[in-house]
Amino acid sequence: MPRVVLIQPQIPPNTGNVARTCAATRTELHLVGPLGFEIRDRDLKRAGLDYWPYVPLKFHPDLDAFKRYHQYWGGRWIGFSKRGQQNYIEFQYQANDWLLFGCETAGLPPEVLEACDVTTSIAMDEPGVRSLNLSVSVAIGLFEARRQLGFFKA
Repeated sequence: MPRVVLIQPQIPPNTGNVARTCAATRTELHLVGPLGFEIRDRDLKRAGLDYWPYVPLKFHPDLDAFKRYHQYWGGRWIGFSKRGQQNYIEFQYQANDWLLFGCETAGLPPEVLEACDVTTSIAMDEPGVRSLNLSVSVAIGLFEARRQLGFFKA
């Protein structure tokens, strides 16, 4: 099953909402530091409600630690970016993909974008809107990957 990776998230409620989505889908959530908050942050816990015990959570203190972890497990890095090369719906996901999302203010760092096997984008009709909320983007990308891979129960 694809895994969700948040690179240097800054806003606790967004991460908590992503955690809730990961809990509901039994999807691994990887947080790559430095984080803009403490993992024990009250807002983070509140946004994740009482679902934290159901989140397969992994914390990596920095990008290098995450790269070492990824090397062991393999799989493609799929970066989600406003300037992604492919529409997220047209991309063909694989079960061992890592879905990478950047921080709320800056997106994925350039060195992560360069390391991605492919970058995808979620189209928006209104050019005046800079981006979608991080938790919304994660849900959109994860549920499309799950749909393609047949992870939905009837």
